[in-house]
Amino acid sequence: MPVSDAPDVADDLDAQRRQAFWRRVRGHRGLQAGALILLVLTVVAVGAPWLAPHDPYAQSLAHRLLPPVWQAGGSWDYVLGTDQVGRDYLSRLIYGTRISLIVGFGAASVGCVIGVTLGVCAGYFGGRVDSLVSFLLTCQLALPGLLLAMALVFIIGPSLWVVIGIIGGLHWTYYLVVTRTSTLRLRQLDFVAAARAVGSNRRQILFHEILPNLLNQIIVVFTFEIGIAVLAEAALSFLGVGIQPPTSSWGLMISEGKMAIFHRPWLVVLPGMALFLLVMGANLLGDGLRDVTSPDKRN
Repeated sequence: MPVSDAPDVADDLDAQRRQAFWRRVRGHRGLQAGALILLVLTVVAVGAPWLAPHDPYAQSLAHRLLPPVWQAGGSWDYVLGTDQVGRDYLSRLIYGTRISLIVGFGAASVGCVIGVTLGVCAGYFGGRVDSLVSFLLTCQLALPGLLLAMALVFIIGPSLWVVIGIIGGLHWTYYLVVTRTSTLRLRQLDFVAAARAVGSNRRQILFHEILPNLLNQIIVVFTFEIGIAVLAEAALSFLGVGIQPPTSSWGLMISEGKMAIFHRPWLVVLPGMALFLLVMGANLLGDGLRDVTSPDKRN
C-alpha cells in the first residue's frame, strides 16, 4: 500500500467508528431518555428567571398553604400551590433546579479531580505511591460519609460552595478505583512503551497517552456521581446543615413540608419527584454511556 494512502485508511476507520458509535447511541433508549431529562432540567435551570411565574422568595401570608390547581380551592395563579409562608411552590421548584444541578456538577467535578489524580498516580507509579493511595482509600471508605459531611458543614458554616466542596471532597472513591485499575492495565500496553522509547517524559505519557484512554470511564463515573451528589445535598439540606433558607433547595423544601405531609402531601411529593427525575436522568445517562462505550459493543 502506498504511504500516501495510509492517512486515508486511518480516516476511514475513524469515520466508521464514529458512525458505529452514533448508531449505538440512537439505538439506546435509556441513554436518550437520560440525556433528554438532563437537557430539559438544564434549560429550566438556565431559564428560571423567565419560566418562574412569581418571585420564589416573595412571601404572602394571605396566600399561605394554597392547594395545587387540581385540588379544591386551587388557583391557576399558583399552579402548584404555596408553602407555609405563601411562596409560590412552582417558582421555588424551578429555582431549586439550579441549586441541584450546580451542586451535582460542581461536586462531581471536585471529586473527579481528586479521584482521577490519585487513581492515575497510584496506577502508573505503583510502589509506595500506590500503597499510600490505597491507605487513603481505606480510610475514606471506613468513615461514615453523611455524618462526616454534617460535621464539616457545621464546623465550617453552611453555604452553597461549602456544600459543593465537602460533598466533592468525600465522593472520589469511585473515580480512584476505576482509574487506578485502568491505568495499571494501560501502562503495560505497547503504545506506552513506544512513548517511552521515543523519549516522552512521565508528564507527557500521563497527559497524552494514559488520560485520553480513561476519558470514557471517567465520563460514566461522572454521570453517576451527579446523582449521588444531588442526593447528598438533599440529605444535608433536609437535616438543616446544607443549603439554608430562603434559598430554594429541593431537600430543604421537603424538610419544610414534612410537618404537613399527611394534610398537604404535595409539599413533600413534588420536590421528591423532582429529585427522583434528576437522579434517574443522571443514572440513565451513565448507564447508557457505559453500554455504548463498553469494549464488547465496539467494532
